[in-house]
Amino acid sequence: MSSPYLLGIDTGGTYTDAVIFREPEGVVAKAKSLTTRHDLSLGIAGAVDRVIAQSDILPSQIGLVSLSTTLATNALVEGQGGSAALVMIGFSQEDLARGGLQEALGRDPVVFVPGGHDVHGNELPLDLTALEEAAATLAEHVSAFAVAGYFAVRNPAHEVRVRDRLRQMTGLPVTCSHELSSRLGGPRRALTTVLNARLVPIIDRLINACERFLDSRGVAAPLMVVRGDGALISAAEARLRPIETILSGPAASLVGARHLTGLDRAVVSDIGGTTTDVAVLEGGLPRLAEEGAIVGGHRTMVEAVALRTFGLGGDSEVHIDDRGLTPSITLGPRRILPLSLLAHHHREIVLSALEKQLKAPRPGRHDARFAVATGLASPAAQGLRAQDQALLQRLGSGPVSLDALLQSASEKVLLDGLVARGLVHLCGITPSDALHVLRQQGQWNAEAARMGFELCARRKDGAGRAIAPSADELAEAVVARLTRQSAEAVLATCLAEDGGEPIDPSTSPAVDRALRRTPGIVGMSIALDRPLVGLGASAALYYPAVARMLGAESVVPADADVANAIGAVVGEVRAVVSVVVSISGEGGFVISGAGENRLASEEAEAMKQARQRARATALARAAAAGADDAVVTLEEHLDRPDVEGSPRLLEARIVATAVGRPRVASRDMGAVSPSAH
Repeated sequence: MSSPYLLGIDTGGTYTDAVIFREPEGVVAKAKSLTTRHDLSLGIAGAVDRVIAQSDILPSQIGLVSLSTTLATNALVEGQGGSAALVMIGFSQEDLARGGLQEALGRDPVVFVPGGHDVHGNELPLDLTALEEAAATLAEHVSAFAVAGYFAVRNPAHEVRVRDRLRQMTGLPVTCSHELSSRLGGPRRALTTVLNARLVPIIDRLINACERFLDSRGVAAPLMVVRGDGALISAAEARLRPIETILSGPAASLVGARHLTGLDRAVVSDIGGTTTDVAVLEGGLPRLAEEGAIVGGHRTMVEAVALRTFGLGGDSEVHIDDRGLTPSITLGPRRILPLSLLAHHHREIVLSALEKQLKAPRPGRHDARFAVATGLASPAAQGLRAQDQALLQRLGSGPVSLDALLQSASEKVLLDGLVARGLVHLCGITPSDALHVLRQQGQWNAEAARMGFELCARRKDGAGRAIAPSADELAEAVVARLTRQSAEAVLATCLAEDGGEPIDPSTSPAVDRALRRTPGIVGMSIALDRPLVGLGASAALYYPAVARMLGAESVVPADADVANAIGAVVGEVRAVVSVVVSISGEGGFVISGAGENRLASEEAEAMKQARQRARATALARAAAAGADDAVVTLEEHLDRPDVEGSPRLLEARIVATAVGRPRVASRDMGAVSPSAH
């Protein structure tokens, strides 16, 4: 039987990519479409319809659909997502100061509930009075709940009771901390749970959009989603644990980079519209972050590839500091809509406003800046104040220039709040616009890009001079800045991998001299010991220069623009389960994790039960995640110190890993079978 056709989809902040892939041919066809955030199915339809037409296959011939996305990563980087209430069981107010939890919560509400468990899983009295009193009011202002219990990884019973009660009272999604991590560290586990709860509506929208579209086209194949460690999970699992899809897009790109280049050792840098993701390949595999992935400044407990995500991309906001004698440019971390893209959809409105600003005798504070409503409805709009709603209403359905929209300085704060909620896009000049000005890109409206750069170039510096002689020179300065910040991002990642004394490439004078190749008695230079692989639609325009700056070989593979979508279909399903055996307070051993706590009087029996539980649970989770015929490996980590001259087991952690290829639909009657890879 011939190999099935596999459909890979990557939904990024700017573009949605699609590939048809088949062994042994590889990429059969590829296509792109703009991501439509107000209705993601439109962007998915645009890319998938094109790629199916190019490949000349029937939708019924597709055996598997796999989806990678940067939406969760971008939401955390940009501070977006729904509002979540945190229920802390057995914790105190002081615990909010640990693990970055208070900063991550922001203004989201917290309810403290007496209860929880001790280190052995023994329960303390649970009192739901405070929760019962607060739930109804909270449900009017939040889109989801997060529940974290003291030592819930040793006994999740209280989290389960609170979860069930909240669902009964509110009908809203509820995430429990024990469902996301088996590791100790309550506040950081709570942080991870809050972020998961915020992401539920975002990933749910994406999966719903994808499923609706696939159904409308007659694609009956299983739908998988790429996890942050590069493994695949079923769409149903991704809905429950969307936090596991943070770094999904970057992880897929690393899998794709290895497949496209065959390199075992490389630095991989993937530039998108919103972020640049950098990781190091060693032995053909990316290292996993041992302490959990860091995204948007938050250290989570999510197992994901050890990469660094920087708020730097083709759609990064351009900041021009014109207060000094020499103007300076920085990019990001916020993504805004490029002027050229906005004018691509709203040509007359945008060009008319820009022309009016160019005719003004003096530069305006908000020149070349627009706002446009995203069209998102509830739950993002829940809890809006009257003044927020009034500003949103004034925006209407099309773009409005900021000089016309903002009637006072205080309204700028309101606008930033609407942007943070994902209800409004800001628009202005970006590196993508710079490439349009320089005629290196042309897919959108180059006229709007040029007008925007002309407006910004005529701003005055501290000496009263225009900050750039022309739009072209300002565009070249923006491209040069993106090249430099990209080099700094790659260098920061590599230095962190090397360990040793931390160096910030963006502030180090020595690094600055080396990157600039500044002449002097002491010549400073930098070189990487492996190739730099550039991925992303604009990689070929930037990364040869970035590699030269870093003294590295530049590798930009032929399908670098769709590496994420390729990585989405060549990955495997992987389920990892940890079971802990520890000494009980009354003698004997406690088996905890992946189920109810059990007691065993002898060490050998406890270890036997733990191995059986870990193996069976890993296989069950791999099957639930969409795998067929998974293979299990076991690792054991023992803490067995000498006590009075003889070794004694204090704790053992048994880790079972089940790996398998995802099920695919066969052509006869929609049955599923193991992927023919």
